[in-house]
Amino acid sequence: MKKFLMILAMSALLGENAMAITVNIYYTGENGNARKFAEEMEQSGTVAAIRAEEGNKKYEYFYPKNDPETVLLIDSWENQEAIDKHHATPMMDKITELRNKYDLHMRVERYTEDETISQSDQNYIRK
Repeated sequence: MKKFLMILAMSALLGENAMAITVNIYYTGENGNARKFAEEMEQSGTVAAIRAEEGNKKYEYFYPKNDPETVLLIDSWENQEAIDKHHATPMMDKITELRNKYDLHMRVERYTEDETISQSDQNYIRK
């Protein structure tokens, strides 16, 4: 019984560490450079390569309506291990090179997945 409880506890612990992580990165520059950065990321094949990485769930750029000098990247991974592996790839050098080329600054937000939607919240969701 003790062995079963220990396995159950370890499983729960690993489950917490395996929680999906989403990172919102706001790239901001001048003279349309944030959009140029996103376009070059797409055209160079870097975005496709990142999306093909094991553990990547989403890698999408969005343009805020009221801020033409900012691009939002929503970057989602299965867990921290997948992010760490991504950060160890040569693609990070390419991303850094392009960020510097376009003189971009960043603001970062990080979220963990919570699939629980309360009944009161569900009342406002149209499917």
